[in-house]
Amino acid sequence: MIVIHHLGMSQSDRVVWLMEELALPYTLQWYDRGPDMLAPPEYRKLHGAGTAPIIEDGDVVLCESAAIVEYIIQRHGKGRLGVAPAQPNYPDYLFWMTFSNSLQATFFMRMLTSQIPEAARQGNAMVTVAKRREDNYYQLLDRRLGESDYLAGPEFTGADVMMTFNVTSLAQFGGRPIADLPNVQAYVKRITARPAYVKAMAIAGPGAKRPAA
Repeated sequence: MIVIHHLGMSQSDRVVWLMEELALPYTLQWYDRGPDMLAPPEYRKLHGAGTAPIIEDGDVVLCESAAIVEYIIQRHGKGRLGVAPAQPNYPDYLFWMTFSNSLQATFFMRMLTSQIPEAARQGNAMVTVAKRREDNYYQLLDRRLGESDYLAGPEFTGADVMMTFNVTSLAQFGGRPIADLPNVQAYVKRITARPAYVKAMAIAGPGAKRPAA
């Protein structure tokens, strides 16, 4: 059985969500963040990357969301919620699976540039590039969701599992709001109504608490 090492208030909630979508059994091992809001030492020891999410599957210890999502879909989900290479929308699936991390990179650029004093922001190349990239990425996402209900095509896939954190929970940590993106807003409404999503967020979402012993 897969063990999900879940760091509270982190992207590891998407792995719980995926398991619920696929109706697969799992064990949840909960870790609280320290006073500095970082992962505790015992979590960082699980994998050399030291980041969430992390899963264990027998002898396999795997990190990185996209790798975990595809691993579970292919090795345990019999390809459900994945897109096979022979399918016409496979390039879309690959693109949006990886685009999720590119979009999230704009969050860290936003955090970094927010530290630049206001007087120094005008004409600052880093500020300009960060803002341009963030706007471009989110507008691209909104256009795509004006063309298709889901990112890889008409059906919900692992690409949507990867993306959703960026347009829901991330805003709680200072990420870009989506109030000006009507297609993204409609997408979030569709996604967050899914029973598996509702259940997963109750178990491991940003507002969830460590289960009582």
